[in-house]
Amino acid sequence: MIGVVARLSIQDGKQGEFEQVARDLMAKVKANEPGCLTYQLYKQKGSDTDYIFMEQYASQDALDAHGQSDYFKAAGPQLGACLAGAPDIQYYSIVE
Repeated sequence: MIGVVARLSIQDGKQGEFEQVARDLMAKVKANEPGCLTYQLYKQKGSDTDYIFMEQYASQDALDAHGQSDYFKAAGPQLGACLAGAPDIQYYSIVE
């Protein structure tokens, strides 16, 4: 399994727009990607602008399929327009 944590800083005033696009993306991922085991947005406590996506994939193929989906590609520019800087994306291997 592969874990992904994507840290995102959002421009102040763009949180509502960002959250709406993210909710739509989460719904599409959950409905269409059986290899994506977790795909959830979290807002940092005490911050109005810091978020993370926590993701878990069954395999590298599932992660690759996620990145190639039409809805992920469509959401990218919409989410990107809300960012205050480059996302910090970290990849993890499961410890069993």
